[in-house]
Amino acid sequence: MRPSGRALDQMREVSIETGFTKHAEGSALIKMGDTHVLCTASIEPRVPSFIKGSGLGWVTAEYGMLPRATNTRMRREAAFGKQGGRTVEIQRLIGRSLRAGVDRVALGERQITIDCDVLQADGGTRCASITGGWIALRLAVNKLMKAGDVVSDPLVDPVAAVSCGIYAGQPVLDLDYPEDSEAGVDGNFIMTGSKKLIEVQMSAEGSLFSRTQLNELMDLAEKGVGELVNAAKAATA
Repeated sequence: MRPSGRALDQMREVSIETGFTKHAEGSALIKMGDTHVLCTASIEPRVPSFIKGSGLGWVTAEYGMLPRATNTRMRREAAFGKQGGRTVEIQRLIGRSLRAGVDRVALGERQITIDCDVLQADGGTRCASITGGWIALRLAVNKLMKAGDVVSDPLVDPVAAVSCGIYAGQPVLDLDYPEDSEAGVDGNFIMTGSKKLIEVQMSAEGSLFSRTQLNELMDLAEKGVGELVNAAKAATA
């Protein structure tokens, strides 16, 4: 039934290559099917002015897509002189999702910026960015701990995200672009490794959905996030 031939509860193939870039404190190229995102983590000995002197750390994110990440070329947002609304919304989502798994007191007064650059898009770019962003963050924090710059591990619970939706009347896990573009309902589920919810973005885009269907999508999301967390742990072990 699915264009890819996958089972309803089957993820796309996931691969993670860590240490992809030379200079970043943490980096990972995550591939979820044909969606490929490069995530890098940069540590800075400063925090935004609104928390300066508080002893709290900060994790933030920036997001962007390369001009040919999709089937037609997009102009770079820098050419317009400002970011688009979708870009701003996604990078704010990434930042607050990752912060949910961080003990900011243990992190200390420093900032870690996660840059997520979409090299190739085939649906689920924000979910891949969150999952890959956590991996890059984990690697950067590992360096802080190895150097003795933090006393205790500030990463309290892994964070990952996956999309689910109702396609051709059936709940499905991890939508690719052909499914996402035609799904009657689609959503993004951001969760921790302990299965606690950080954020759920759901919308009906052609058909309504019931509480029962929402529960089915939640079950699929838990399965998918569990698989992603296991992959992230294996990649950063």
